[in-house]
Amino acid sequence: MGPGPVNVHPRVLRAMSADMLGQFDPEMTAYMNETMALYRRVFMTENRWTFLVDGTARAGIEAALVSLVEPGARLLVIQAGRFGLLLSEIGQRIGAEIRTLDIPWGEVASLEQIEAAIVAHRPQVFAAIHGDTSTTMAQPLAGVGEVCRRHGVLSYVDATATLGGMAVATDAWGVDVVTGGLQKCMGGPPGSAPITISDRAAAHIMKRRHVEAGIRGEDPDEGPGALIRSNYFDLAMVMEYWSEKRLNHHTEATSMLYAAREAARVMVEEGLEARFARHRAAGAAMGAGLRAMGLTLYGQDAHRMTNVTGVYIPGGVDGERVRARMRGEFEIEIGTAFGPLAGKIWRIGAMGYNAMQHKVLITLGALEAVLRAEGYAPPAGAAIDAARAVYEAAR
Repeated sequence: MGPGPVNVHPRVLRAMSADMLGQFDPEMTAYMNETMALYRRVFMTENRWTFLVDGTARAGIEAALVSLVEPGARLLVIQAGRFGLLLSEIGQRIGAEIRTLDIPWGEVASLEQIEAAIVAHRPQVFAAIHGDTSTTMAQPLAGVGEVCRRHGVLSYVDATATLGGMAVATDAWGVDVVTGGLQKCMGGPPGSAPITISDRAAAHIMKRRHVEAGIRGEDPDEGPGALIRSNYFDLAMVMEYWSEKRLNHHTEATSMLYAAREAARVMVEEGLEARFARHRAAGAAMGAGLRAMGLTLYGQDAHRMTNVTGVYIPGGVDGERVRARMRGEFEIEIGTAFGPLAGKIWRIGAMGYNAMQHKVLITLGALEAVLRAEGYAPPAGAAIDAARAVYEAAR
């Protein structure tokens, strides 16, 4: 019950046990086509280029940035937590000129702040984290795509922590590239990074595609059309692998394809709105239960992620001892924190297969028992009662 990875849905585990198929076996390519169609629904998009990047969620992030941002070009990043810092670091490694919109941890950027930063810095690409698990805040993205297009800027969003649990409204936001992961709200294992790419972004990426050992009309190292500085993460090549051409680029991670396909099937069968409502109820119940114990939640209620909750460690309590006792006595894992929040908050998740009433109630009951044993005495049973009330109201 931490910020991820979380327990894998049993159907996904079963799907991963299927045997291998040849990369161009008709059954395998049919699964690839089905997976693309399923993730269009997951990403809430009509984008043709919707597929998987093999590797953990960070592989999707790196593939997006190295394929979008040309060396020497300007990358504007919202920095409001650990993962905004990650985007900046990846940008530096690929030779981008980094500009940042710095927001205090626990807060989000307004659309007006984003547009002002775009006007001030004139980036080639704007990048943001949708849900940053380091702060448990969700960045509003309505209108961002329109602002970026108006100023001739490409847009990228990392939705690793929210895909499958909150609405990742790719087309409604108008953003160009969105990446995710399986190991959080999708209820899968780490190792596959779903991605969706607009036609506008795809055209930009294809201008940078590898041709005959890099021989091109443009300078292969810098400027418009500069060669993508990665082979494995070259999205132009990966797109051709997933296209009707089936141009071989790598050996698809077959078991991860099975996992990603089944995770998306589970989500589509449940229904997107029902899925989002389940996560909202779990997050609200967790928050209500924690507050009923006399604990203080971290961050802004208006922008809280539905699937992970930050809560201050009460004074006089050893946060790591509590985590160890939760794990040792109840076999429940809750998360620690990073950077300026290290040692100050716990991060408690309720996502994917774990966003269920009984798991929320068991976690709250276990935490109450451990806190009591550690000398902090919350009102007996109040957390369970508060969480139950949220679920009753949601029915």
